[in-house]
Amino acid sequence: MHIPQRLRAAGLALALCGTGAVAPPAIAQEPASPLIPTQAGWELTLAPFVYHFRSDPEHEYAYLIGLERHRADNWLWGAAYFSNSFGQDSGTAYVGYIWNNVFHEPALYLKLVAGIMYGYVYPYEDKVPFNHNGWSPMIVPTVGWRFTPQDAVQLSLLGGAGLMFSYSRRF
Repeated sequence: MHIPQRLRAAGLALALCGTGAVAPPAIAQEPASPLIPTQAGWELTLAPFVYHFRSDPEHEYAYLIGLERHRADNWLWGAAYFSNSFGQDSGTAYVGYIWNNVFHEPALYLKLVAGIMYGYVYPYEDKVPFNHNGWSPMIVPTVGWRFTPQDAVQLSLLGGAGLMFSYSRRF
C-alpha cells in the first residue's frame, strides 16, 4: 500500500509531538481588542424605537428598558420592562450568549437570548405565538456594534413583527 509523502510526514510529526520530541505548532491567536469586554459586568439597555414590518392602526409607541448581567465567558441573563406594540405593560426574563469579533471585526457582535415574556393579554393574546394567559416564550437574535467597551447600539429581530433599535451602556 502506497502512503503519500505528505501523509507520512504528518503522521511522523504527530508521533513525535506525542513523545515530546517536537513541540506542536503554535496556533496564531488574534490579539485581544480593547473593544471586547473580558470581565463580568452589568449592561443597561434602552430601546426608544421599534420598526414594524406591517403597519397596524392599533400599533402604539413601543419602547424597552432592560438590565443584563454579563459573565466573562460570554453568557448572560437579564430582564426587561417594555410597552408592547399595543400599549400594554410587558416584561421578560431571559438567558443568552454573545459571540464577539464577528467576521474578525472587534466592534461587531451577535447576541441570542431566549426566555419568557408576559404582557400580550386580551384582546392581543394572538399577536405572539404560544401565548397562554399572557405568558409566552421568546427568542431574540441581535446584531450589535460597540463604539467603546461600554457603549453599543443593537438591532434586534422581533420574530416576524419588526426590528428594535437600542443603545446599551455597560458598567
